[in-house]
Amino acid sequence: MIATKESIQEKIKADVFSLIPQVFGEGVTQEHIQIQKTKKEFEGQFTIVVFPFTKLLRKKPEDIGHDLGSALAEHAGYVKAFNVVKGFLNLEIDSNYWLDFVLNAEQEEQYGFATANSKPLVMVEFASPNTNKPLHLGHLRNIFLGNAVAQILEAAGHEVKKVQIINDRGIHICKSMLAWQEFGQGENPESSGIKGDKFVGKYYVKFNDWYKDEMSKLIESGMSEEEAKEKAFPIVKAREMLVQWEQKDPEVYGLWEKMNSWCYDGFAVTYKTMGVEFDHLYYESNTYLKGKEEVDKGLAREILYQKEDGSVWIDLSNEGLDNKLLLRSDGTAVYMTQDIGTAIQRFSDYPRLHNQIYTVGNEQEYHFKVLFKILQKFGFERAADNYHLSYGMVDLPEGKMKSREGTVVDADDIMSEMQVTAKEMAEESGKLDDITEENQQEIFRILGLGALKYFLLKVDPVKRIVFDPKASIDFNGNTGPFIQYTYTRIQSLLRNFGGRIEQPITDNVELGKIELEIIQLLHEWPALLKESAEKYNPAMIANHIYELVKTYNSFYQSSYILKEENNDQKLFWLLLSNLTGKTILNSMRLLGIEMPARM
Repeated sequence: MIATKESIQEKIKADVFSLIPQVFGEGVTQEHIQIQKTKKEFEGQFTIVVFPFTKLLRKKPEDIGHDLGSALAEHAGYVKAFNVVKGFLNLEIDSNYWLDFVLNAEQEEQYGFATANSKPLVMVEFASPNTNKPLHLGHLRNIFLGNAVAQILEAAGHEVKKVQIINDRGIHICKSMLAWQEFGQGENPESSGIKGDKFVGKYYVKFNDWYKDEMSKLIESGMSEEEAKEKAFPIVKAREMLVQWEQKDPEVYGLWEKMNSWCYDGFAVTYKTMGVEFDHLYYESNTYLKGKEEVDKGLAREILYQKEDGSVWIDLSNEGLDNKLLLRSDGTAVYMTQDIGTAIQRFSDYPRLHNQIYTVGNEQEYHFKVLFKILQKFGFERAADNYHLSYGMVDLPEGKMKSREGTVVDADDIMSEMQVTAKEMAEESGKLDDITEENQQEIFRILGLGALKYFLLKVDPVKRIVFDPKASIDFNGNTGPFIQYTYTRIQSLLRNFGGRIEQPITDNVELGKIELEIIQLLHEWPALLKESAEKYNPAMIANHIYELVKTYNSFYQSSYILKEENNDQKLFWLLLSNLTGKTILNSMRLLGIEMPARM
């Protein structure tokens, strides 16, 4: 891969820094030099904000702008013209710079990507399912977001490990186990014909129905609701089962292993459909023990304290937080305990690990503030660099999902339904009429999953989403299929050309306004990729590529590329199209989205 070239913004900044002392006899710091895209109502592509220089150079902003612009036009060969609007110096970049940029960038297969493993090792945690229910729509946003961030970080030069913590222990797991013991009568996924994780999830719902019934009976007998919640038979038995599990009771432990294996088989099918893989799996049933060891050490070092009932806590009130429970009075661990153990185990497994990124919903923001602070108090200074990749929930038009009530949208079902929706939309538009049935089914799969992933990733992670399947699959607008269709349009153009695309003689090439807009968007891609990695935000890439695709479509519809008589102009357009296609392909792959060969 050819190394990414210095951007025009970096060139401008370096030249301004060196020219100002020559022109004005006074220097400025790099921080004073602000460069931004020129507003559409003005001529030029880049604007230098002159206002920060006025106090240092003791001149009017308009005068500084004119003098600096003249110096750049004389000394920087890439500046074709300039104009000054109040305190803004607008630069028009020479077309030869843009032509050379396209010719050089087009030779790179992964234009804009950083050198592999040139940055520190990072770990991205996502998915993190519970082994008491199948993955649902909310998990889809988590998984697609975490996977995309991992791939973006890798493209930005980081060594990356993708991991998940499987929440395979706790009271919620015992609820499914207890309900199966009570009502299962020996059935299993194979005998029932139900996918393993859905089978276990059925008993989680059954437990909660049973629990509600028993609570109602106690309340009818005169017990308060709060007391009934604590004393209803199902929850009492579930708590007892959790203690038995931690004591490795053979019968309880055997049932736990069996039901978890059913879930794992189900998860594997779902991950394969998603196109997601992990480098390392962590299990809460292992890491909570590590967490308990660390809690014991913290107690011995008097970082923690113990109450009279035997429960163990940490006081973080001086940190602007509160007192946090780490071990219950019966000695059982809480979520925080296993998270401590998991984090420390990962630092041990990967000594070069720089930081961990946790992809978890925004309702857990406080939890991670506490976790990172505890780890620092335990002496793990690198925890200060850990990051909670917080994201908003995904709702349906009819409202919030609730897994315990069985009102979630199952991940397998929605991925399957998206393929059906893609089929309906494609048939309605007539776009695939001349493609074989076998190829159509593969395209429906790619379109359906692409639409789903793009819809969930194009929104800033912090924002809540209302999922609309029909809107996500539209072949027009800011959707995955629109981008996929544009990519296949470019591939069709290149196939129809048929020959080897040679380097044009640039003296015979003219750049129109629309081509220049495309080139600028391509030129911005490396910096945008870098910023997206720094902010852990795939939405930046999704929306940038949409702007590129939208602009390219306007160019395509207004230009008769293959019929162009000026051969050099045609060759340049083909190179520009090829670079656009590769950039679309590489960026969508970072989002985990496949591109069809044709549509």
